[in-house]
Amino acid sequence: MPIKVPNDLPARQILDRENIFIMQQSRADTQDIRPLRILILNLMPKKIETETQLLRLLGNTPLQVEVELMQTASYQPKNTSQEHLLQFYNVFDEIKDQKFDGMIITGAPIEHLDFEEVEYWPELCEIFEWAKTHVFCSYFICWGAQAALYYHYGVPKYPLGGKMFGVFEHEIHDPGHYLFYGFDDRFYAPHSRHTEIRESDIEKHADLRILSTSKKAGVYIVAREDNRQFFVTGHAEYDRDTLAGEYHRDVAANAPIHIPDNYFPGDDVKAPPVFRWKAHANLLYSNWLNYFVYQATPYDFLGGR
Repeated sequence: MPIKVPNDLPARQILDRENIFIMQQSRADTQDIRPLRILILNLMPKKIETETQLLRLLGNTPLQVEVELMQTASYQPKNTSQEHLLQFYNVFDEIKDQKFDGMIITGAPIEHLDFEEVEYWPELCEIFEWAKTHVFCSYFICWGAQAALYYHYGVPKYPLGGKMFGVFEHEIHDPGHYLFYGFDDRFYAPHSRHTEIRESDIEKHADLRILSTSKKAGVYIVAREDNRQFFVTGHAEYDRDTLAGEYHRDVAANAPIHIPDNYFPGDDVKAPPVFRWKAHANLLYSNWLNYFVYQATPYDFLGGR
């Protein structure tokens, strides 16, 4: 089944070319199917790029998914046109009376700030609190994962000596967990961050479980014991060229950066990167949607199906 998106969303043309089945709003309205309702709070600066990445993964399942895009009201992004935001995005006040099967909160390039210094931190805290009663299962990415762990559990983030930047091998701590259905014993995922969370802080909380780690990149996936919150410190949703774009951007700006680990063949920055996490990304999102959103959401959570 397809994802249901607004007819004119720019990501639709890209996904159409990739044969991702996109259903226009006009067609979906004629079908008597209750789709999964997924809210995406997009905190990334290049919102159209992130929309496309996430919709690509959400659309690669047998489930019909209706996506609602949300931005912060207390901070206006500078890298996406206001026309796009006004046409396709809501703010919290416009959706706070609704309920959602699932919610994704993305990362944001603001790791250098303490959480309380972030301009939209009070608004984000309100969303975290609201989600306890209005979202059945939440999925947090990179800085979003760190922010959620800090808000809900007081788990701190720590600055790294250098950027964790590249594609790293990971291991599974609980092979029987449904999130890893179909996974290989070892798998790869991209990371791009200047801070980390630590196993010792997670282990202080009995209702948190570390599901996956990397010897180089550290904690990767943490879950709440009841599987209603997932905290993912990497970027499985990244495209083949996303890390390359970040690398060349920083080089052009004379910012401190190293060649991403395990990414360019032979560390040749002119060579096409190896896309070695695509299967993992599709399994990760399809398993989350299927086992922890579709099959777990109670019948009456959204007022019945």
